[in-house]
Amino acid sequence: MLKVVVFDGGYGGECFADLLCEQLPVVEVIRVIDWRNADVLLKNSRRARKIAVDALRPYIGRVDLIVFANHLLSITSLKYFKRKYKHQKFEGFCLKEPDTFIKRDVIILTTKAVTKTINYYNYIFRVKRRIKTIALDDWPMKIDDGELTNEELRKDLDSNLDENIRKHGEVVLACSQFSDIKKELRDYFGNNVKMYDSFEDTLRKICKTLNIRGGIGRKIK
Repeated sequence: MLKVVVFDGGYGGECFADLLCEQLPVVEVIRVIDWRNADVLLKNSRRARKIAVDALRPYIGRVDLIVFANHLLSITSLKYFKRKYKHQKFEGFCLKEPDTFIKRDVIILTTKAVTKTINYYNYIFRVKRRIKTIALDDWPMKIDDGELTNEELRKDLDSNLDENIRKHGEVVLACSQFSDIKKELRDYFGNNVKMYDSFEDTLRKICKTLNIRGGIGRKIK
């Protein structure tokens, strides 16, 4: 059985590991969730890289694939890991680009550390739409602890969005923990607002890297 490690610091990694278990039954999912360093993995890319190296050392070269279910680590360190450990396959969460044929405004829910990376500036340039970035640094830890209330969610978003963009924009979730509250976010934005996260794209990349089909997870001959 193929072995895939999912590395993260919170419930975003757990949610993605659940998706892999559901969609790829031929894969053994190994969850490496570093709850103790969750805050660092969201806020400091250099320290996040060191934490990842330490946490993943027992698995590097011994599993079929290692996946970073963490946007900051993926966009700042994925290339580093691929260069340094050439005998090991890695994938990570990219910044999901909205459909190009729709020209609505884009609301990006993320963390401050992600917005400060060169990858984020390049991403905004590629999207070529009017973008509203909302950094919600308090949310991930509260989601992990089960302490983010609907009242706080609505208050934080209301303070950053006017009604027009809220009802007619598209939403990109650029923090894996936010996928754990998609239902609450849909209740706020409405079912007509298109919402993107990195889960499906990463699943497709995993299937391509491992040479398997999604869904039932059959090996491609």
